[in-house]
Amino acid sequence: MKKIPCVMMRGGTSRGAFLLAEHLPEEKRQRDDILIKIMGSGNTLEIDGIGGGNPLTSKVAIVSRSHDSRADIDYLFAQVLVHEQRVDTTPNCGNMLSAVGAFAIEKGLVTPSTPTTCVRIRNVNTNTYIEAEIQTPYGDVEYEGTARIDGVPGTSAPVGLTFLNAAGSKTGHIFPTGQIINYFDSVPVTCMDMATPVVIIPAESLGKTGYELPDELDSDNELLTRIESIRLQAGQAMGLGDVSNMVIPKPILISAAKKGGVINARYFMPHTCHKALAITGAIAIASSCAIEGTITRQITPGVSYGNINIEHPSGSLDIHLTNNGQDISTIRASVIRTARKIFSGEVYLP
Repeated sequence: MKKIPCVMMRGGTSRGAFLLAEHLPEEKRQRDDILIKIMGSGNTLEIDGIGGGNPLTSKVAIVSRSHDSRADIDYLFAQVLVHEQRVDTTPNCGNMLSAVGAFAIEKGLVTPSTPTTCVRIRNVNTNTYIEAEIQTPYGDVEYEGTARIDGVPGTSAPVGLTFLNAAGSKTGHIFPTGQIINYFDSVPVTCMDMATPVVIIPAESLGKTGYELPDELDSDNELLTRIESIRLQAGQAMGLGDVSNMVIPKPILISAAKKGGVINARYFMPHTCHKALAITGAIAIASSCAIEGTITRQITPGVSYGNINIEHPSGSLDIHLTNNGQDISTIRASVIRTARKIFSGEVYLP
């Protein structure tokens, strides 16, 4: 049996396989076939692979040294679908990104400094740049610490992520439809491309409070059908074409915060509700809170830059927005995440 070096890591509220690009074929179809075999994709339990039978645990990070002078490493994210033998590399994943810097240091792609190491990452999926601050107090990655994030048990060392050019990550425009508010199936939405393309929908417009738990939303077939109809129309309007076989744009239901936050959200991936919240999606939500005219601003009037707390099913998440000018395309977003190395070894291919 063929085997490939592999590290299993938790990044934020996601988990997946971390691989060096040099251990995979350059040809896309051959590469994707290996990723499908590694995860056991196409089976509900992913029983013949290391995937966890959930979109949050069926992910792969492919890492290599970067030839771009603005980055130390390149990171290609791959979402391996659970129920289909298919791989989607159109989006970024900010949670998996949380562990990319540590993986790169441990694999010798980046030389550590003390007490922290700044790893400059180019996300290949979206050609965006992120700075990751990794705790390396003695020249080695430190995973243990006191930072806590909702949706993950225990505490770990903090990982600081700053997204440097998140605006228009896939389409080149923050509002790729040319409008701040669109109507699909008579429902008002905001289509944004900020770290990832999303379609933001008021929960009440679909007959929901926005505080339902993910399992309740996932079992509402009528709701899912309505969300998918809006998503498909939004994809066309955003210039993404037929998105029926793509995981972007991601639908997000929003409602007023109830627990002291700025906004409440239910994030879909895109056909099941996230148990917590994607980092890229959170950046889009936070940005929509700060930009005039969006659907979100109707719920959060008066919110500006700074710390924006987003409530989600597992708790809340803080995004810190800064902007040195009036141009919304120069918004920068920072967030604290954690990561953990789970195992390092070799994964065998059938």
